[in-house]
Amino acid sequence: MNAVLAKGIFVGGLTGLLFGFDTAVIAGATHGLAVTFALNPAGLGWTVSSALWGTLVGALLAGYPGDRFGARNCLRVIAAMYLLSALGSFAAPTLPLFIAARVLGGLAIGASTVLAPTYLAEIAPAERRGALVGVFQLNIVFGILVAYLSNYLIGVHLAGPDAWRWKFLVAVFPAALLGVQLFSIPNSPRWLAVRGRAVEAADVLGRIGVPDVAAELERYARADRSASGALARLSWRRHARPMLLAMGIAAFNQLSGINAILYYLNDIFAAAGFGRVSAAAQAVLIGATNFAFTLLALAVIDRFGRRTLLKVGSLGLIVSLAATAYIELSGAHQHWLLWMLVLFIASFAFSQGAVIWVYIAEIFPTEVRSRGQGLGASTHWCMDALIATFFPIAAAYSKGLPFVFFAVMMVVQLVVVTRYFPETRRVRLEDMEKALERA
Repeated sequence: MNAVLAKGIFVGGLTGLLFGFDTAVIAGATHGLAVTFALNPAGLGWTVSSALWGTLVGALLAGYPGDRFGARNCLRVIAAMYLLSALGSFAAPTLPLFIAARVLGGLAIGASTVLAPTYLAEIAPAERRGALVGVFQLNIVFGILVAYLSNYLIGVHLAGPDAWRWKFLVAVFPAALLGVQLFSIPNSPRWLAVRGRAVEAADVLGRIGVPDVAAELERYARADRSASGALARLSWRRHARPMLLAMGIAAFNQLSGINAILYYLNDIFAAAGFGRVSAAAQAVLIGATNFAFTLLALAVIDRFGRRTLLKVGSLGLIVSLAATAYIELSGAHQHWLLWMLVLFIASFAFSQGAVIWVYIAEIFPTEVRSRGQGLGASTHWCMDALIATFFPIAAAYSKGLPFVFFAVMMVVQLVVVTRYFPETRRVRLEDMEKALERA
């Protein structure tokens, strides 16, 4: 792979590491937060989900500046927000200040889920786009693994009521690295071309190794319906199909229960009889499984396609969620809980986890891609916030009830994907609109 392209993929993907770390680090801090700030289950739910409401706002607002100023330029601001959030979460003396720091991190996460996949999709060649955009998801699960591992190590070596604070401080290091590296990669050539900066676009295309720059620029020009660099509108009249697909895949991603399980993983294990440290150790195994099966998915996503991975993964999700519901409701066979959660994570990583950000980034035209990605990301985070808020309340009423709901939703996902989701593998972004019309 061309060195400039490889660095762009690495830096764009690094944003996912911070996303994943922030998603999972809270799982090791729920007990400490509840003790430090005297939280009941509802209060804990709102505290955990506070970052998610910031994430929703970040996803909603990131599309316009992304299309206007470019994904790479906006990601520079986002890196600074990640850094400030980590420092604020570590040092917050009161619950309102902790929540403010988490909301700031949420804004950064929401915006990065819009802009990083957009940037990666626009610099990746069509025949490898699934795997290269999937680097974002690979970094997400690597960030989750880092969070679980650091939570475990801090839990073993640090004691006291404020040990949870150090778990958030770990994010300072990747945030600083991301901020520095974002000044060493180029803007997206597609964004430059749409903004009327053809000379700069040609220079970037040459630097990332495109063999026929003139032909590539001609393809961009044929696909661009914006007028002389002006922003086109994202509208239901013209973009209804990709908008519905983006919202559908994003909603089902969260209706699997993935983030609720990640946020409350230590509590789920503790409810099944595991101690705090042993629960953290089990979480490391979950994170390692997530990473391994994401790697497997990225190895085959451009060969078997996005739709196939979604269908295969749905079957594993249905089985694992139904079994987890039975274990929690009956109180029997609790020794199987870890393995059902491993199956759940493996199935999710191989399907929804690997596909969601690739698929949403592919299906919108370049001139509205950031705003289309924002629509999908905001749907994802809205569902995430709602589920994370009410999961501990529902679980307090019945430990198995949430898993019954998630299993039923995965049956619905399997039907919807089979009937309505078109395949997008190896289709050029400039040809995607016509491909969706033919499907």
